[in-house]
Parts: sequence; C-alpha cells; structure tokens
Amino acid sequence: MRTSGKLDGQVVVVTGAARGVGALLARKLSARGATLALVGLEPDELREVAASLHGPAHHWHADVTDHEAMARVAAGVKDRFGKVDAVVANAGVATGGPFVDSDPVSWKRVVEVNLIGSAVTGRAFLPVLMESRGYFLQIASLAAITPAPMLSAYCASKSGVEAFAHCLRAEVGHKGVRVGVGYLSWTDTDMVRGADQDDTMRELRSRLPWPSNKTYPLGPAVDRIVAGIERRSAHVYGQWWLRGMQSLRGYLPAVIGSVGQREIRRFGDRLDGMRIGLVGAGGEADEKARAAEKAR
Repeated sequence: MRTSGKLDGQVVVVTGAARGVGALLARKLSARGATLALVGLEPDELREVAASLHGPAHHWHADVTDHEAMARVAAGVKDRFGKVDAVVANAGVATGGPFVDSDPVSWKRVVEVNLIGSAVTGRAFLPVLMESRGYFLQIASLAAITPAPMLSAYCASKSGVEAFAHCLRAEVGHKGVRVGVGYLSWTDTDMVRGADQDDTMRELRSRLPWPSNKTYPLGPAVDRIVAGIERRSAHVYGQWWLRGMQSLRGYLPAVIGSVGQREIRRFGDRLDGMRIGLVGAGGEADEKARAAEKAR
C-alpha cells in the first residue's frame, strides 16, 4: 500500500538494491511515496525489486567502484526523474578469517566496494544533491564503532566510510546537503547468513557479549533507516542499543585487543590456513560480475 508523507515525490537512489537491506529499503521507501532509482550488479534481481514497488522506479546495472559507470547512472537518474533528493550508499560485501591467511583479492575487494564504492557514489551524485539540497546516507556498521578480530577488511572499510561521511558532512553542509551515517549490527541478510555458514566464524560470533552476539530481524532495522531518511538524520541506528555504543568506543580497542586475543587463542589450530572468499549471495554476485568483466 502506497501512502503519502515526507517522502512523497522524493527521488531516492539506493545502491546494493538487489537484495537484503537495499531491496527491503527500496520497498519501504516506495510505500512511503518515494520514487526509486535502484543500482547494483544483479540486473534480474533489480528488475524484480523494481517490479515489486508501489510507485515509479527504474534500475541501473553498475559497479559502484567504477567512476565512469556511476557518473552515467547519476546522469541517467537525473534525466529520467528530473532530480535526486536522497542517495543511500548501501552497497557492500564482506569476508572473514585471519588476516595472515586471507585471500588478498577478496580482502582488497571488500575495501574497494565498501569504501571506494561509497566515495565513487558520493562523487557521482553530490552535484545533483547540491541542486536539490538533498541527503546522502552512508550505511556503516557496528564494525565502524568497534574493531573485531577475523573481520579486518570489513572493519577497516566501515571505519573508513564512517570517517568519509563525517568529512563530507562538514564539506557540503553549506551547500544545503545533509549527510548521515547508518549503523547496523548483525542483521538477517544474505551476507550474515553466508558468514554463518563457516562453523568457526559462527562459533566466534556466538561468543561475543550480549547484545552483539544476536542476529536481528531485517524489517525493524530498515524501518529505522527509513525514519532516518525522512528526518535526514546525522546518525541512524538500526538497533536501539547501538546509540549507546558511541559513548564506549574510546575504550573498545583496548578491550577487544585483550579479550579478542584470548578468544582467538581458544581456537588454536582451527584457524591455521583458514581462507574465506566474499560471503553470501551478494558476494557471489560480485565475484561473478568481475569474472564476466575479465572474460570480455
């Protein structure tokens, strides 16, 4: 059911819109009256999401790390809908395991998609957001607030996008563009389910302190993101307790360094030679898209 509200008639771009957070966010934004521009690597899935929406929508197949492709997308969205009111930099991939044994290609790709891809998205769309005095929402993570062993690429990339968004806020605020950062803990998506397929990663996560050891439902987290977009909030928290983590973040590196070392020692030889590629269906789609590009 489509309802009128603060987003009625607003044009919102969502990257990583083929599945998970991006797909459900598109549906909920559309239900609030927004026009959706969907961006991602999976054209069939994007087409299905677009067809499921309540109002105007279109999809663009693009790799968020490709400057030229994203510039074409930004121009295409402007030509088709006349403006852009909000952009959600949501596209992301993940890998896990000990850094020393990590696959260097997968490790690098996480940083490229999550950090460089967000910067490329911002570079492509900021000119049109300045025209509309719009809103740029960067999806970060609990991983931006606290370091975590076995997730070095993901933590590095999400810490990076958080810093990027804070820098951007100061730079473009006088142009009327608001910038927000969205934080999510472990949320029920293909990415998290993919990571849990590895027994060691699943067991390590189960040993995290409450409430960070839980997997949270997707719907309520996306509802919080929608509310943040409506308010053009500087900070959006997908789970209620993440706001409180901000006051603790100065203490967390020392705690994680001590406790994490003890926990990793418990797993001993199980971690030797452990190598995980990009996780989940989104990670698989990214690998297939890059393989197809190389084959051309």
